[in-house]
Amino acid sequence: MAALASVTHLVGTGGEIVAGDDIYGGSDRLLSRVTPKTGVVIKRVNTSNVHEVASAIGPQTKLVWLESPTNPRQLISDIRKIAEIAHSHGAFMLVDNSIMSPVLSQPLELGADIVMHSATKFIAGHSDLMAGVLVVKGESLARDLYFLQNAEGSGLAPFDCWLCLRGIKTMSLRVEKQQQNAQKIAEFLQSHPRVKKVNYAGLPGHPGHDLHYSQARGAGSVLSFLTGSLALSKHIVETTKYFSITVSFGSVKSLISMPCFMSHASIPAAVREARGLTEDLVRISVGIEDVNDLIADLDHALRTGPL
Repeated sequence: MAALASVTHLVGTGGEIVAGDDIYGGSDRLLSRVTPKTGVVIKRVNTSNVHEVASAIGPQTKLVWLESPTNPRQLISDIRKIAEIAHSHGAFMLVDNSIMSPVLSQPLELGADIVMHSATKFIAGHSDLMAGVLVVKGESLARDLYFLQNAEGSGLAPFDCWLCLRGIKTMSLRVEKQQQNAQKIAEFLQSHPRVKKVNYAGLPGHPGHDLHYSQARGAGSVLSFLTGSLALSKHIVETTKYFSITVSFGSVKSLISMPCFMSHASIPAAVREARGLTEDLVRISVGIEDVNDLIADLDHALRTGPL
């Protein structure tokens, strides 16, 4: 979060940030409860709707902020078009690319000015550090962000830097294996009678499937699904044996969570509901375990859950 906080400080008092309404819970908390105290105006939009984004951008907009796919609903935004719109108004665009990793998507090539990665996730890959990475287009912007990070003392400790370097060496191998597993799990869940909906851009029926593959080389390993029953969803999360219950993603170990009670719990219930974040939503971050073990684990939890 220190990396993202530095970016918000590029926007002065009276400036505006237009940000997605379906983003990581920590980012949502920063934009909803912290950044406005500095006099920055925050506008929230559905970034998968280009017209809605364009309508929200005005003369005071300094930054457009999005994720694609979004976390946890897997909505897809047109990064190229939104970058063009932002630049036509003199605004920067930031893409939080944590859910994709640098292996699968390079938003700078699509027009983004700033790309953020939670290095805690795929870059490190082993759930053993907390770190963020900012990658920018242009020396001037890089100098401005470096000054802020230095002035605020948000630089990373040497050992954490070493852990990131260690993780980068195997990142490509890990991401490819995780993605292969996730695709098979998404297809399994989609065919299961107790699952109402699966959110995963790798499924051909996903409404943003074609757009996503025009700007990324894979769908990643984070997906979510709905059961239509809070009791069943809780049972799944609490019953699986191979999935650890936690809010993170990108680890070599498979993880499972209920966003409304965990990563997105700080968002008011009415706001979550309006954004389509229902309480039965289950999010999975798929690891590198044997996919047949993971599928059997999920199948057992689904079959033994309350009717």
